[in-house]
Amino acid sequence: MSTGPDPSIVRDVAAYYSSKLALHGPTPQGVDWNGKPSHELRHQQFLRLLDGAPDASILDLGCGYGDFMRFLRTAGHRGPFIGYDIAPNMISEATRLHGESADCQWRVGAEPTETMDFAVASGIFNVKGEVPSETWARYVRETIDILARAGRRGFAFNVLSLSSDPERRSETLYYADAAEMLSYCLHRFGRSVALLQDYGLYEFTVVVRHVAASR
Repeated sequence: MSTGPDPSIVRDVAAYYSSKLALHGPTPQGVDWNGKPSHELRHQQFLRLLDGAPDASILDLGCGYGDFMRFLRTAGHRGPFIGYDIAPNMISEATRLHGESADCQWRVGAEPTETMDFAVASGIFNVKGEVPSETWARYVRETIDILARAGRRGFAFNVLSLSSDPERRSETLYYADAAEMLSYCLHRFGRSVALLQDYGLYEFTVVVRHVAASR
């Protein structure tokens, strides 16, 4: 039985992203993305999960400074939203930028205590640093299980793809095999799984629906 993510990995990842936010502020670069256009494009993929449910409750694991919440509200979503991040300064910035209310809340942590309709995670599997790939892959699987528990109707996440050009890859980043990830999710979570790798970035997004919840 999983005991949750490795605390040493959580600590190192939190320190990494805290340093990015301190350097770049609440910008895409502050959560280690290249810029706003690709940041928005990643957000858009998660709309497939919501599938026209503007009142659904959303949990964002690794929410950073809360930009996905902003994107959702702009797209017409009006349901409850909870953002979690392991870096306290990210949560402080999200609270400063977006405030808190009954429908918008922020938490520091790696494992949510709440269950919402849908759970998402964007970018949290990419920066492995010096962690061995096998150890990081276990961390990814453990975190996917957390997402699966947090989203009663379904969940989605993205990860860098091995389909990217080998010469463009970094040794400190984690790249997953899309076919292996699809097979893993189908085996573990059932048949209602979609893999999106057609939006022009060196990554893919996985959308999982809990079949029992949709009946």
